[in-house]
Amino acid sequence: MTAVGVTGLYFAGKNNKIGWAIGIFAQTLWTAYALTTEQYGFLVSAFAYGWVYVKNYLAWRSIERSRRD
Repeated sequence: MTAVGVTGLYFAGKNNKIGWAIGIFAQTLWTAYALTTEQYGFLVSAFAYGWVYVKNYLAWRSIERSRRD
């Protein structure tokens, strides 16, 4: 799961929108892991990371749109 998250960061850092999707997907994996193993502390980090991924994707998308206009 860590490798998936790092892959998402790599592509996001290269301004490739697939990176944001991979990162958000990684958080769904961490959520499933937390629920399956009953380690609920991971839910907090998964939601926090997910929120940051979504927030940064929206900011990135806004910048990309303004460059096209």
